[in-house]
Amino acid sequence: MRIGYVSRSIFLSLLLVMCYNGNNKMNAIRNPLNQDIPMVTNLLRLHSMDANEKYHMAHVYAYPSSHMDHMDAQLMVFFFIEDLKVGKRIPVYFPKRDPSTSPHFLPREESDSIPFSVESLPNLLQIFSFSQASPQAKAMEDTLRECEMKPIKGESKLCATPLELMLDFVNEIFGFNSQFQVLSTTHFTESTTLLQNYTILKKPEEISAPKMVACHTMPYPYAIFYCHYQESESKVFKVLLGGVNGDRVEAVAVCHLDTSEWSPDHVSFQVLGMEPRSKPVCHFFPADNLVWISS
Repeated sequence: MRIGYVSRSIFLSLLLVMCYNGNNKMNAIRNPLNQDIPMVTNLLRLHSMDANEKYHMAHVYAYPSSHMDHMDAQLMVFFFIEDLKVGKRIPVYFPKRDPSTSPHFLPREESDSIPFSVESLPNLLQIFSFSQASPQAKAMEDTLRECEMKPIKGESKLCATPLELMLDFVNEIFGFNSQFQVLSTTHFTESTTLLQNYTILKKPEEISAPKMVACHTMPYPYAIFYCHYQESESKVFKVLLGGVNGDRVEAVAVCHLDTSEWSPDHVSFQVLGMEPRSKPVCHFFPADNLVWISS
């Protein structure tokens, strides 16, 4: 396996995960890092690009799209493939999360011992000491429901709890003798600004990707990645962005060339104000998401 193009923060996080000490694991899970902030800040994150109609209908109604000013800031990640040109200005939301305060992966034997289903939610809330009406409980329910949704046509998906499951899934998609790389968005400057206009500073670099697996972080007491692969054609880019406040970001972007199987209520169509399924849709990845590509 060959790994490259990964941001320093993500790479260090994975190393920390692999070296995670199993002592007092359940105490750490019940109250991750003795704070609830990771659960709350992830609560309204956009996860899968391709969840089914029921999921997207809920998000569309939650975030009216008649005017951009009324749009939830966290949805500002979508753009058109023709926007990928030097000098183009795009409003982008990049969440800022400290890997040291984010939920950790569990060792496989530990994650296997904990149920992971909507049906088990009441028991899970007791395990993690969350009340049924808490935002953490709602985040957990949303994650479990999305993980249990059936994939769309041509899609393979997995919610990876231990790190090994993510790597197993990537190997299964690419082939066990294949080489692959992992990419993530890199921030070159420290900033607390989440949403601002970014300008494309140089010609975007298309990354050869015969196959691609995208893995999105999910809100949960321990690390969960929603990983999925689509048979339809996609393009992967590295895009150097400059923010109006001086931020510099090398962002990973994916353009889905065929959206014909997506729900007509997919939130990206609402954000972009386009006819559903009529043209390619692109989006940027936050720094804590991973894009695996075969090489």
